[in-house]
Amino acid sequence: MRAIVQERFGPPDVLRLGDVERPEIGPDDVLVRVHAAALNPYDWHMLRGDPYVARLMGGVGLTRPKSRIAGIDAAGSVEAVGANVRDLRPGDEVFGLCPGAFAEYARGPADKLAPKPAGLSFEQAAAIPMAGTTALRAIRDVGMVRAGQRVLINGAAGGVGHFAVQIAAALGAQVTGVCSSANVGLVRSLGAEHVVDYTSDDFTDTTDRYDVVLDNVGNQPLGRVRRVLTPTGTLALNAGGSPGHVFGAVGGFVKAAALNGFLKQHLRPVPTRESRDDLLALTALVDDGQLTPVIDRTYPLAEVATGLRHVEQGHARGKAVVRVL
Repeated sequence: MRAIVQERFGPPDVLRLGDVERPEIGPDDVLVRVHAAALNPYDWHMLRGDPYVARLMGGVGLTRPKSRIAGIDAAGSVEAVGANVRDLRPGDEVFGLCPGAFAEYARGPADKLAPKPAGLSFEQAAAIPMAGTTALRAIRDVGMVRAGQRVLINGAAGGVGHFAVQIAAALGAQVTGVCSSANVGLVRSLGAEHVVDYTSDDFTDTTDRYDVVLDNVGNQPLGRVRRVLTPTGTLALNAGGSPGHVFGAVGGFVKAAALNGFLKQHLRPVPTRESRDDLLALTALVDDGQLTPVIDRTYPLAEVATGLRHVEQGHARGKAVVRVL
């Protein structure tokens, strides 16, 4: 099968399109014929082995990539199932988390896959898993957003941000999105009542106060972001950082954790967790017309490196996806 292969850490140029064996599945796995995959900041973190502290933590590999085939988000059709899998069968259309998604076939744990929303294309469905579940956890679980609350989302036009705006609006929150001038119209169309154009205004330089702030960018000091929170507000931290950092977002998370015990405000990183239940919750929002993936650009499998360069620049509008089949 064709796949995007990574033998060493480095820039997108280290990726190559090659022929590899189909993955073998275990009793709890599903073999997915990949129709589309999504590009995430996660992918360039894995590509570069960045931040460097992640190598010591065992998440990406120490001296070379832990996973030879890149990619994590996929949508496609079930090719085969393991002996213990009961609720999926060959031919079913699914979406979810499949390590090695930049390939014609990928192996995914059955409990991290769900039926593809019927109203979405494979490209739209592939855009959801990592970014959508992160947004859901940030807004629903960390922020515990309720109707009538004021929510600010920094990076509102990006992958996680554009989902978070829609989820917060669906919960009845008054949403303010922070984005560039080029994306003001998009963010309003997603449900934001107010938009801050960061090219002309600083969202921390205001008398407005918010019950929940989701920071997807990390471009402001923690103290300045806290200024826009209510005295008991919650800051959900999801800033992934940029390439070349030793600690990346981990440093900010550690600082927030150290402060958290001394404040009435709540400073919390968005936890990493993937589950079918979260995918099903997002599917329900899609089916109700409250959540729609925005596709920025679509690339063929051979141009994954080009797509990752675009995502790495941090200015993607919604999601970039890869068409495999």
